[in-house]
Amino acid sequence: MRLIDRQYLATPFYGARKIAAWLKSQGQRVNRKRVRRLMRMMGLKSIYRRPRTSVPAPGDKTYPYLLSGIKITRPNQVWAADITYIPMARGFLYLVAIIDWYSRCVLSWRLSNTLDADFCVEALEEALRKGRPDIFNTDQGAQFTGEAFTGLLEQHGVRISRDGKGCYSDNLFIERLWRSVKYEEVYLKAYQDGREARADIGDYFRFYNTERPHQALGYRTPAEVFTSTPVAVTSAGMIEFLIPDPLRIAGPTLNIVPILS
Repeated sequence: MRLIDRQYLATPFYGARKIAAWLKSQGQRVNRKRVRRLMRMMGLKSIYRRPRTSVPAPGDKTYPYLLSGIKITRPNQVWAADITYIPMARGFLYLVAIIDWYSRCVLSWRLSNTLDADFCVEALEEALRKGRPDIFNTDQGAQFTGEAFTGLLEQHGVRISRDGKGCYSDNLFIERLWRSVKYEEVYLKAYQDGREARADIGDYFRFYNTERPHQALGYRTPAEVFTSTPVAVTSAGMIEFLIPDPLRIAGPTLNIVPILS
């Protein structure tokens, strides 16, 4: 599963057939059906667009993709959320994170050993204690389309945006976050249990937010940009900031009690 995760991160347009072929080239004896089953378990789907062959049930809420052509100019304009797979020495976990698009700041995160919606709702509740975005963008995963998640956003007056099915670029910034998390932290470790994963990933996100400079942010950290106030625009079109104290991210609760012992 670790090999599948690595290859999917590098080639998210690969489906089960191509992943299986790649695994065979690496000396792994595995058929396409097993790869498809493992990818489904890991929550991985190929990102190519498919024809729309069905419509939502009458009771389902649908939301458009609101970010086409929009210029992101400030913190709390757009937030996004996504879920990824985290391998451990034995088993795996799911990680959800909520980020501010403008600053790339990780506002909240949770780990879970199931894909139930609860850990996503908990992450959203924590993020909303730090602010409120104009728009919140996610993919069409069931964790984000349920009433518990969408209702909380609507209660706070947040406009909801949905990616196109299988469209990787619609949530590009959080996909880049996953690449950083995995190559700078997860793939360097073999977490023994959920507690170790929580502690180490928490340390990484603190580093990512408050110490790791981003070239796209003018070599500022995400926390500096998220907590800054735009005061002027230079002739080159770059926003200048007043930088207050960096944002401090509180550690989350852990939704994996059954596997901690």
